[in-house]
Order: sequence, then structure tokens, then C-alpha cells
Amino acid sequence: MTASTELPVFVSAGDILTDLVRTGDSHWLSRPGGAGWNVARAVARLGLPTACAGSLGTDCFSDELWDASVAAGLDMRFMQRVDLPPLLAIVHQTHPPAYFFMGENGADLAFDPQRLPDGWMSQVKWAHFGCISLVRQPLGATLAHLAAELRARGVKISFDPNYRNLMEHGYEPTLRKMAALADLIKVSDEDLRLLFKTSEANALDQLRAMNPDAVVLVTRGADKATLIDGGLIVEAAPPRVEVADTVGAGDASIGGLLFSLMSAPQRKWNEHLAFALAAGAAACRHAGAHSPTLDEVVSLLND
Repeated sequence: MTASTELPVFVSAGDILTDLVRTGDSHWLSRPGGAGWNVARAVARLGLPTACAGSLGTDCFSDELWDASVAAGLDMRFMQRVDLPPLLAIVHQTHPPAYFFMGENGADLAFDPQRLPDGWMSQVKWAHFGCISLVRQPLGATLAHLAAELRARGVKISFDPNYRNLMEHGYEPTLRKMAALADLIKVSDEDLRLLFKTSEANALDQLRAMNPDAVVLVTRGADKATLIDGGLIVEAAPPRVEVADTVGAGDASIGGLLFSLMSAPQRKWNEHLAFALAAGAAACRHAGAHSPTLDEVVSLLND
């Protein structure tokens, strides 16, 4: 766990939840998860002081998330606990994915930025937002306000819409607001298709129009990824690996990119992109949302 006097340089303020995955008739497997939590674990595992800011319940699922967060080395001063129900993602089919969420009046909605440690905003360099935390109210409004406050203080903002079915209706104002605040926007080809209901090229044009100054990373699974910074376009394919599954690969990729930007700002975009894709590929070698070590990522870069 991060030393009590040291404040994190990276904070992910996204969803923290439990995935309940059907593995057979009346058989379910629970896994700590959530896109925001996965990104925080990825950056922490690579070696930077990191926090995942959010609120958990006091139940067995929340206990497991808390213990896994401690084990991941996250700064636990940013995780709050309240006596409210947990947020659960019920994944009743995996191929193709079919899921719904349970968490009405849930613990995640009670997150209070006023309870975070004094002085943290002056220490943090990047903050990450995205996924269903921005859809669930009043949490979404709380996080959008926090992102704006951080941006005004000079903190860089990373945004990954990370499409889920809760975004099917009424998400566009949030998408526009967060895209406008972001220094970096990460999307998959699937995100673009489902958010904009048009071709990838048209969707990318629409997204970039929301904030022409933001750097945009588009991932496409095993195919070439594209990084766009104004007129500069960099493309690269991820390293080839034996895939156990792709759960959390996108979260590991954005975590890898953010780690590279914070730890080696002198790198050029092609180097940052290569590091991000190696982190995502390293995650795919393991079942579940694996957070790769720096050694795992570097070994793929050197292959």
C-alpha cells in the first residue's frame, strides 16, 4: 500500500464493481472488476503511486474489492465505504456478452470527493474517467464536476467512454462534456460503432470534432491501433501473443499509455503507442483482467 505521506500521481475515478459471471446452470463466478478499477490497478502494477477513487458497500463483494485493492497497492484513502448495496454486473452470457447491472441506490453513488485527502489535487498529474460511473446519477454529475475542477488546476484528463448498454439513451451530453475536458480520449472500434451508430471513420470524425485538441487512441483488438495528435497519425499493431482472453485488455492499454506518458514524457508518440499495445497484449496472456508488470511489458517490446 502507498506510504501514508505520499499522495498519488495518478487517480482513476471510474466504476468499481463485482462481475457475477454465469459459468453453467445455476453456477456463478464472482470477480472484482470495473473499468476504472482495472485502469488504476494497471498503472499501480507498472510502478506509479496510484489511487482508485470511489465508494464501496460493507458487504462480502465490497470486502473482496477492498482486499484486492490493498493487494494491488492502491492508496486506500481514496476508497470510501458506506452501508449501501454493492454495484453488480450480472454477466449471464459471455459469447456474445449479455449483461445487466444491479445497484439501485448503490454504494458507488455515494462517492464524496470532499472526503479525499488534503492536497491531493496539487500532487496528481493525470486523472482518468469513464464507463458506467458517468451514467449512474448522481455519481456521473459528481465526477464530471471533479474532472472540470482538476482540469482547471492543470491536471491532465484521460477519458475512455468504454461503451456499455446503459449508454444507449441520453449519453450524448455526457460524452460531449467529458470529451471537451479530455487531453486524451481512448476508444475501441466497437465503442465508436456503438456510441455513434455509424461507420468507424464517421464516428471518429464526430468524436474528434468534440475536441480537436485531444489526443485520440483507437484500439482494434489484434489489428492495428491508431493514435492521433492533431495532424500526426501513428499506427501500430499489438505484439502477437497466445490469448487466454481479452478481458481488461483495453484497460491495460490505456493504463500502459498513461504510465508511459507520466514516467517517460520524453518518448515520441510511436514509443508511447508501442508501450500501450504491449501492455494490452500482456494482459491477454492471462485469464481475467490481468495487470501486467513492467517486466512483462518490456519483454514484449524487446521481442
